[in-house]
Amino acid sequence: MYSISTKHERRLLWLLALTQFTIIMDFMIMMPLGPQIMHTFGITPAAFATAVSAYSWCSGLSGLFAATYIDRFDRRKLLLIVYALFALSNLGCALASSYPLLLAARAFAGITGGVLASVIMAIVSDVIPVQRRGAATGTIMTSFSLAAIAGVPAGVMLGAHFSWAAPFMLLVVLSVLIWFGGARIVPPLAEHLSRRPPPLRQVLPDLGRLLSNPRHLKAFALTFIMMLSHMMVIPFIAPMLVLNHGVPPAHLSWIYMGGGFATFFTSRAIGRLADRYGKHRVFRIIALVSMLPVLFVTHLPDLPFIAVVLFFPFFMVAVSGRIVPMQALLTTVPEPSRRGAFLSANSAIQALGMGCGAWLGGLMLTNTASGQIAGYGTVGWVAVAIAMVGILWVGRVQAAAAKAPPNPATEFHPEPLSEA
Repeated sequence: MYSISTKHERRLLWLLALTQFTIIMDFMIMMPLGPQIMHTFGITPAAFATAVSAYSWCSGLSGLFAATYIDRFDRRKLLLIVYALFALSNLGCALASSYPLLLAARAFAGITGGVLASVIMAIVSDVIPVQRRGAATGTIMTSFSLAAIAGVPAGVMLGAHFSWAAPFMLLVVLSVLIWFGGARIVPPLAEHLSRRPPPLRQVLPDLGRLLSNPRHLKAFALTFIMMLSHMMVIPFIAPMLVLNHGVPPAHLSWIYMGGGFATFFTSRAIGRLADRYGKHRVFRIIALVSMLPVLFVTHLPDLPFIAVVLFFPFFMVAVSGRIVPMQALLTTVPEPSRRGAFLSANSAIQALGMGCGAWLGGLMLTNTASGQIAGYGTVGWVAVAIAMVGILWVGRVQAAAAKAPPNPATEFHPEPLSEA
């Protein structure tokens, strides 16, 4: 475990949160830009969905591949190199002059984003003691709130006033600024290299053992289940509001901003609750509560726009809130020496689950003769049913030290028995 000052720790966590913010914004901004991109390139909704899915699937595969090498490098150097490539991928998106070039740029963005997500969580796990990891994870999760409060609304406005490429240019500028901040704030993180990594000829067998470990498989299953449920609903909220309820695309900024503003405060509070009362317990409660706003948004009646804006914070808090204790729990599952590889693989499973969720949700939707979206209510019921499976399954996910007596000489401690 690394020893850094409290002030440095706070600066590092917020730097990582800003890095994650650009990754989340890069993924989220595609959805409200959909109509403009389809019009510009003359593509169908199915082709646009392919571009969205390409990001998630490439992110998942790159994260899985990262599990074979992430523990072989200084975390700082790996973060800075991959983040520079991430900035270049967004420049490629902004300059794409055809659909194939855009698709290639989105795939490359997914590749870099998948590795970055793994490195960020590995740094958090290396630097933050397990007793405070829930609060630290909550800080990182504020990136979702920042993306909703500032990133997506800014992107929507830039896209409306300039072109669909403008939000990606903004991401390039932000990434460059954050990169220089990271070069100053992130310390060398190579302590894990003192444990000699296995030779390359053992990498694939080791990856096989990582993926086949029963404890790991249970954690991966939870990740996939919750991301599947999550992304069946999220990508289609904006199209549903525009097509079914006549919300002007420019007004979507207010909805994302309201939801993001609420989660900015609740993510850290939920992380602290997870540390205090147990990650399993808090996850179950929030996941159960989240079912009501999911069903409401997927069966949304005709309401005044202000009512939709006021409802959306409840939806965002509930849906994003269940991810905080889950992520904190997952950092306790692997052995310390395998934490980076495990988190890389878990990031891959998360991205694959997101891609499959959006794909499955899209399969269940149709367009009516009037141009509205049909079948969203069914999507909501299926998403809730899948989330219920996650609530039942989470009890099977246990920390690496849960079966062993505490050893004060190690950096890794078992979770409280009350969480089981």
